[in-house]
Amino acid sequence: MFKNIVTDVFFDLDHTLWDFEKNSALTFEKILVTHDVPVSLEDFLEVYVPNNLVFWRLFREEKISKTALRYQRLKTTFDTLGLEVSDAVINSLSDAYIANLATYNHLFPNAIAILDYLKPKYNLHIITNGFQEVQNKKIRNSNIAPYFHQVINSEMAGVKKPNPIIFNLALEMANVPAEKALMIGDSLEADILGAQAAGLNALHFNAHNEQKHEYCDMITDLSEIKLYL
Repeated sequence: MFKNIVTDVFFDLDHTLWDFEKNSALTFEKILVTHDVPVSLEDFLEVYVPNNLVFWRLFREEKISKTALRYQRLKTTFDTLGLEVSDAVINSLSDAYIANLATYNHLFPNAIAILDYLKPKYNLHIITNGFQEVQNKKIRNSNIAPYFHQVINSEMAGVKKPNPIIFNLALEMANVPAEKALMIGDSLEADILGAQAAGLNALHFNAHNEQKHEYCDMITDLSEIKLYL
């Protein structure tokens, strides 16, 4: 569909190439034990995962700060679970989470295979809302850095997806017009609608079992990108 149109492909990182939930779970499996938090990993993640999505949405909408995001997603989880965890422990856990997260580097199935397939044919880039220091470590430690020409993050742009400014910056850095660019990501709001508002083509990687929509095509496995490029 995009073979004769697109020259540059922009990927989201978390939940698209980098298996955030798996790597995050492994991180918490380690740090909850080292901080003596009396909760099972399963019970913790059941509450934390949806909480994290809520606070990331608030962060994306500029309604909370990075510091508040890191603290509140843990504080509200422990409160919901009925656990009394001091602010000192919460802050230590928050720091340990950031320090350890990028040491786990599981990618989604077929991520490397599709990057190998695309690299000879297209210019590849990343647009991510994640924190610069963490995202750079993820990309480097998972050995995918050589595939990408440009990596654009929200701290660099001063705004987060879906703000068109970050997409316009990405297009400028990649030196490509919007109509020749394709955005592939998991978030309908941030990646798909944001990209389309900036004039990019879009392909939705359905990592969260969402309902089908009419905004663009959806795929459930990265290998399906071959059907479009």
